[in-house]
Amino acid sequence: MPTLTSAQRRAQARQEYDAFLAGCPSRQLLDRISDKWVTLILAALGDDDGSCGQVAGPARAMRYSELSRQLAGVSQKMLTQTLRALERDGLLTRTVTPTVPVTVRYELTDLGLSLHQAIRAIKSWAEEHMDEVIRSRETYDAHAT
Repeated sequence: MPTLTSAQRRAQARQEYDAFLAGCPSRQLLDRISDKWVTLILAALGDDDGSCGQVAGPARAMRYSELSRQLAGVSQKMLTQTLRALERDGLLTRTVTPTVPVTVRYELTDLGLSLHQAIRAIKSWAEEHMDEVIRSRETYDAHAT
């Protein structure tokens, strides 16, 4: 096996994590973080008040029931699966407090907070440009029929 220079090793590493390649692990991660429930969970945990506004405060810990109420339409099964996957990926922590009943809180890790910045920008973009998208859809549909 030939010895690689530092530049060659960096080039090889860039090839190994190329999301355009079908077998790349980064593609699996992109698939996970592009899921609507992941996006909304990260947005909810990253905002101190859960509002749709542009300004986000520090991340907050939330109980399962708080997340469930905030994420309209998510099933219990989907929320549980998504939270477990995010915990496995190191994006959030799950803290159990032995009370009666048991209290479970979820909070973003530093890694999750770094992703939250990108998610918040995409969420804000969607909210800001939704009217334009609706108009474009209506125009397209009118011409397509």
